[in-house]
Amino acid sequence: MFHRLGTFVVRNPRRVLVIGLVALLGAIYLATSAFGKLDDAGFDDPASESSRAAVAFEEGFGNDAGFLLTVSADEGTVTQGAAAKDAQALVDRLRADDELTDVVSYLDAPARGVVSEDGAHGLISVGAKDPEDIDAAAVIDRYSDAGATEDTTTVHVGGQLATFEEISSQLGGDLALAEAIAIPLMIALLMLAFGNIVAAFVTLGVGGFAIAGTFAELSVLGSFTDVSVYALNVTTGLGLGLAVDYGLLMVARVREERAAGAAHAEAVVRAVETAGRTIVFSASTVAVSLASLLIFPLYFLRSSAYAGIGVMVITAVVAVVMLPATIALLGDRIDALRIPGVRGLRGGPAPFWTRLARFVTNRPWVALPVVAVLLAMAAPLAGIQFGTPDDRVLPTTADSRQAGDLLREEFDGDSTSPVTVVTTSTVADDELGTYAADLSRVDDVDRVDTRLGTYADGTLVSTTPVLPSGDGADQLAVVNQLDRQSEEARDLVRDVRDVRSPEGTETFVGGGAADLLDSLDAIGAKLPYAACGLAIAMVVILFLFTGSLIQPLRALVLNILGLGATIGATVAIFQEGLGADALGFTAMPLNVSMVVLLLVIAFGLSMDYEVFVLGRITEMRRRGLGNVEAVVQGLARTGRIVTTAAALIATSFFAFLVSDISFMKFFGLGVGLAILIDAFLIRGILLPAAMRMLGEAAWWAPRPLRRLHRKVGLSEEPVKEPIPVPV
Repeated sequence: MFHRLGTFVVRNPRRVLVIGLVALLGAIYLATSAFGKLDDAGFDDPASESSRAAVAFEEGFGNDAGFLLTVSADEGTVTQGAAAKDAQALVDRLRADDELTDVVSYLDAPARGVVSEDGAHGLISVGAKDPEDIDAAAVIDRYSDAGATEDTTTVHVGGQLATFEEISSQLGGDLALAEAIAIPLMIALLMLAFGNIVAAFVTLGVGGFAIAGTFAELSVLGSFTDVSVYALNVTTGLGLGLAVDYGLLMVARVREERAAGAAHAEAVVRAVETAGRTIVFSASTVAVSLASLLIFPLYFLRSSAYAGIGVMVITAVVAVVMLPATIALLGDRIDALRIPGVRGLRGGPAPFWTRLARFVTNRPWVALPVVAVLLAMAAPLAGIQFGTPDDRVLPTTADSRQAGDLLREEFDGDSTSPVTVVTTSTVADDELGTYAADLSRVDDVDRVDTRLGTYADGTLVSTTPVLPSGDGADQLAVVNQLDRQSEEARDLVRDVRDVRSPEGTETFVGGGAADLLDSLDAIGAKLPYAACGLAIAMVVILFLFTGSLIQPLRALVLNILGLGATIGATVAIFQEGLGADALGFTAMPLNVSMVVLLLVIAFGLSMDYEVFVLGRITEMRRRGLGNVEAVVQGLARTGRIVTTAAALIATSFFAFLVSDISFMKFFGLGVGLAILIDAFLIRGILLPAAMRMLGEAAWWAPRPLRRLHRKVGLSEEPVKEPIPVPV
């Protein structure tokens, strides 16, 4: 199959490239509309109780307060004098704004929870008439620091709409900055890797094609279903990274075949037969890995699967079809514009990797210190904590972050996100009072606010209505002082859900802590199936690739060891705060969706390198070499490519460290670290050591499976006949 494909490409390079160019122009046209179709949410399970609570609230009370403004008096209190006058002017402006609704000010009913204990800060909640279409950035601009002419107050605009707007806008700028850093740096490193300019730009073109094509795919999907804006980051990182992987592999194989005496056209076909086969297998393993995200109900994770699978398929097709066509058309010019003094990758065995492979296979015990280091890096996993994104992922200069910090520091209870309870019908006053009193007796509850007043310790302590009546529904706010990201807050949600509901109605419990609890439950329920399905798929693919049952199991064990070290390191950094000041973020529990995404992408890329190395080792075995010598020769020919590609791909992900969004720093650093661990420690040390210790058993499979592999195994030996050069 690959021989026929390579022959077709060599004989028809112009036709292939013209078809590819037309496809690229169509992709660019569609890609331009992608950004307007993507959403900045997707971290919640739409079928969960917390999501149903949000729907019930919207049906009964209209839109939830999308903005929460903090008003701070420069002197004195916000309820008296010039500060109160300025705050009232702000409230009048908010109520006159055609885009806003349901303005509730602390001036209407100064009370506990809406005015800070020292009286210096007050809260104003504001709803959006149309949350889907409102220009949240314009609202922030209009009302942030909106004190009157006397400058007696300072205003910050926070709340969910403001937070997600600032995250989304920050993300767009950060993505552009990361690309502005990563692309020139990758061009420079590619030129050093290849030793010339033309091959570097041709390889980078593969990444550009993949990114444009995947953006077009996301644009189409965004017209029919929810797609997260964060899929763009996955597309960019993987598109550039895999282009480097596959470009290095293909060009290096062409150079190796030419160095062995093959004509240019014949070398290209041989490269498609060998490197092309490896690329297709590699892309299959990564695509299957990313497909495991489709099982989760959170569309943030599904969106990452859409992007990852798309970029994998497109990159593989371009690398196996269009890249060889370009190389065939360019001829010797693929090596043009050499960098003086830089030899670059020329194919063939690398002396350093030959020596390293022989050293490790002769002394496999050297793997023990490496395993010890990886286990030590994984140790922080024992204390891992999970959370969901809030304003703390933003830099401290962001307006919604400043509002959130004030809420946490100055107000009684977690006013930013109390546990909310919504009923599906209006409840009689006595039933509502009994229910609120029962809720107020739950451990860790400070008070329960209702339309009847405030309850604490089972008693009505204030008859001042705190919450409005709904349209056929009631709401209760269970205020507490627990961090909504904590296990204690999730326990509180469970306890609130256990309280008996009023007769004749159904209750839904929501809020920030409930969102996190339900997200963890949704991911936890699907994770075993995703992990088992992924492991089975990897075993099947690698068995078809090698004919061995031991090789897939060995690969899984080594990859899990590397992933454990990666996640453990990110726990120490992003949860415990190691280096937080230097990297510029606030330590907090890890975003559970980002952890799953990191695991899947890192696992897929580790299998990518596994296929690179194992493919060449398997090829050496088929040439008649013994186990140890096949390992040495396989690493000698792939080790330099893998580590060069890893350094380049890690650079593209490390570029995300310039982001001001903390979970994007987490993603970039985590994936980059996982790639380096895998390329240098797993492939360089642990793989040859494991192969030496396993010996010939590394290639074992039961007799029935060996017969099956001979029939259906996906292998192809290069055809020996020379390839006619088209005239």
